[in-house]
Amino acid sequence: KLSYLPSLTFSPNGAGAKYASNDFNWTYQLPLAVNWEIDVFGKLLNSKRGAQAAELQARAYEQAVRSQIIAGVAQCYYSIAALEAQLKLSRETSELWKESVQVMRNLKEAGRLREDAVVQSLAQYYSIEASITDIEMSLHEANNTMSLLLNQMPQKWTISPEASINVPVMKRTAIPMAELAVRPDVRASEMSLASAFYSTASARAAFYPSINITANGGFTNLLGSFVQNPGDWFIQLAGSLTAPLFARGQNIARLEAAKAQQQQALNNFEYTLMSAAADVSDAMTVYEKSVQKQQWLTLQVENLEKSVEITNELLLFDGSTTYLEVLTAQKNLLAAQTAQITTNLTTARSIINLYQNLGGGR
Repeated sequence: KLSYLPSLTFSPNGAGAKYASNDFNWTYQLPLAVNWEIDVFGKLLNSKRGAQAAELQARAYEQAVRSQIIAGVAQCYYSIAALEAQLKLSRETSELWKESVQVMRNLKEAGRLREDAVVQSLAQYYSIEASITDIEMSLHEANNTMSLLLNQMPQKWTISPEASINVPVMKRTAIPMAELAVRPDVRASEMSLASAFYSTASARAAFYPSINITANGGFTNLLGSFVQNPGDWFIQLAGSLTAPLFARGQNIARLEAAKAQQQQALNNFEYTLMSAAADVSDAMTVYEKSVQKQQWLTLQVENLEKSVEITNELLLFDGSTTYLEVLTAQKNLLAAQTAQITTNLTTARSIINLYQNLGGGR
């Protein structure tokens, strides 16, 4: 903005000279120079607009960082909740398997089962105990990640295993492209294109003449070739027009380079816009399919719980089933319950991704 104002310089100077037997002649000047470029052909205007675009681009990057931090904290929060849920489920399952092992031993002593049934159930119990250590290690790492995101010393964050994300029902199946304009990467790419456009306009303006008005004034004792003491005030006023006639091809090369950079910025902007559309589409699809998968998994878990109950009763009371069927039913139930937790996490992450992909964090 200040480029539109005149430049003002103050450069006092003094000198002394002595010839033959003459005394020193001291001269001095206290000049004040003013130079003002009249922006007729838009050189300063394009430079100002390019600087504005660069500033908006920097603000878009700031928003991108803010959005990443918010989304990162949310992702980590629900990851910890999912790990807590898995840990709770694994510990409860471990207790159930411990009881199953004891039941298998009792049945073996009663002569209703062989030793291999006890060994199989005991091996499955050890497998679950081993998986608990993996979950605890992942939970520890997730807590440290959350601490870093919140700029805190490493600590354990108390998050309920039942934590779930509450989102409004999405009533539309598509999002207008215009809403992608608030995304920080799209905004930054747009401002990069604008900056390149103004750079091209500035390079084109270099072919036109520049008009300058200059004024000099001050106090001096040097008047032409005469020195007088005391000095006197002086003032000078001039105008100049400078038109480039031959600049050894520099202006042409600068313009061609600016045009190429503008085209490159346009290509980047188009790619960023298409990539943003793909991100939003992916997030919406993942959310929709995760909700559907949750419904099916809920039904699967309900039926597998009934299956485990039925096979246990059949094994204990009438022996019409085998221990392998009991083991299979319990394994399938654990796998379905784990998949249910994972799907809930996927649903939460899809909403967080959709929030970020639509320019969240403003």
